[in-house]
Amino acid sequence: MIDRVLPATALVLGLVAVPWGAGPAMAECDPEAGVVTLPADEPWAQRRLDIKSAWQLSTGAGVRIAVIDSGLDTKHPQLRGFSTFIDITGTGYTDCVGHGTAVTGIIAGRAYPGVSFHGVAPQATVIELKQSNQSEGHVANLATAIDKAVQLKADVINVSIKAADNPVLRAAVHNALASDCVVVAAAGNITEKNKDVPAYPGSYEGVLAVGSATPDGRRADSSSTATPVGVLGPGVGITAPWPRGAYRLDLEGSSFAAAYVSGTAVLVRARFQHLDQEQVRRRIIATADGSVGQGTGAGMVNPVLAVSAVLPFEPAGRPVVAAPPPAPIPADAIAKLPQEDVVTRDLALAVFAGALILAAVIGGLGLVLPLGRSRGWRVDPPA
Repeated sequence: MIDRVLPATALVLGLVAVPWGAGPAMAECDPEAGVVTLPADEPWAQRRLDIKSAWQLSTGAGVRIAVIDSGLDTKHPQLRGFSTFIDITGTGYTDCVGHGTAVTGIIAGRAYPGVSFHGVAPQATVIELKQSNQSEGHVANLATAIDKAVQLKADVINVSIKAADNPVLRAAVHNALASDCVVVAAAGNITEKNKDVPAYPGSYEGVLAVGSATPDGRRADSSSTATPVGVLGPGVGITAPWPRGAYRLDLEGSSFAAAYVSGTAVLVRARFQHLDQEQVRRRIIATADGSVGQGTGAGMVNPVLAVSAVLPFEPAGRPVVAAPPPAPIPADAIAKLPQEDVVTRDLALAVFAGALILAAVIGGLGLVLPLGRSRGWRVDPPA
């Protein structure tokens, strides 16, 4: 991860120093090599988060994500078409570190035929802000990039950077939150040279700080516990795009974990457009897999639940999972059978019986009368 922890004096001087970005000349730009061909198996992070299932409800379309990092390989097959590129360093678009290309790819890398890797929100609109041409950046440029992202109306801002607390940075983050931007930041990495100290802007209130997780869901040993983590994201053995059309298969750090959570924030903002930035952050935390100890927050981020769960504390808005069931059939839709008329029934039966008796009598008379006439109406004597 791009880390920069400077003493307060150095920070103040840096704010008035020459424009930040002085580093390797473009001719010296030589990021580490990556592989050209990926394994056929889908990367573990994609399988664990079940990202394609989340796409049934949201792919991030219509949401603007600002990625503040080290640049971007705009010619990479999975990263083409990102038209908005802001270079604060004055060193051009090239990603001399590889970090920005990897982070952007995890967030919004387009699906590509025959390639097992893809980003979390492939239809998002990406605003790339290059704030460094080296492995380290400067807090003044980071604050400038955040302000620029707000001006460009970003809905989500990804900051995979660790810096020291600074009034200018704090003000930029506060302005972004007040402008309804979801700010996602890396919690920071623990190294031999870098002790476990709070990372900024991840430690500012309102920012969704992200720790790094292993494939089994536990916190990675390198993930900071000093920063108040909101959720975890995949951060060990990560596959991601790399400069020169390549890929890396062994990336580690909360930078990449933050990218997975930023992509999830994009999905949520596209799905629930009525939610503000704080409600989006709360939804991501509420739908995570559950804490697994110190420095894990609410646990591993869960994109599928984040775009589908029904949360009782949220305001009413767009249907969550599916359209509501149809209304029940009205009571008068089907005619009811009339109540049986007993009187009419009995009268009809009586008339029918009487008719049968009358017919029998008439039939009998039809036989007796001719016989009586033939005998002169005499009665035979007894035998």
